[in-house]
Amino acid sequence: MGKKAKRQQQAGSTPATVALASSGATYTLHAYEHDPAHPSYGEEAAQAMGVAPERVFKTLVAEVDGTLTVAVVPVAGSLDLKALAAAAGGKRAVLADPAAAERTTGYVRGGISPLGQRKRLPTVLDDSADLHETVCVSAGRRGLEVELAPADLARLTGALLAPIGRA
Repeated sequence: MGKKAKRQQQAGSTPATVALASSGATYTLHAYEHDPAHPSYGEEAAQAMGVAPERVFKTLVAEVDGTLTVAVVPVAGSLDLKALAAAAGGKRAVLADPAAAERTTGYVRGGISPLGQRKRLPTVLDDSADLHETVCVSAGRRGLEVELAPADLARLTGALLAPIGRA
């Protein structure tokens, strides 16, 4: 590949796609046209890709006893903060300030990926991910998702699997 081709490939990449490319994991990227007026990034992704919302996971950043922690849960439900705190070995969890989440992960809200974050945070993946052969998570920007096996997602993020999602 020539220098120009490499630059073009890097220009469209994100830290998540760079991390995936070097990981050895099998994955598929799904790009779609993001609608800024859509009320839910995750539901928009599921609709655009034609994937059941139970297989599309959103990445949320919370504070567990003052420590930023990543929670990855299905877009079809919500995060159970008490369950997240317990899974992370803490007493109390609250959603992190969006600016702190963006600054720490290096991604913008609606495009936060559990992969390739600026600072690797403790990560908890909802155990419902194991019910699926593959799941989808943000690939680092709005309108770009990555589909991969839950075991690969857990391995690449160092995630603990626990029941942290609510229907």
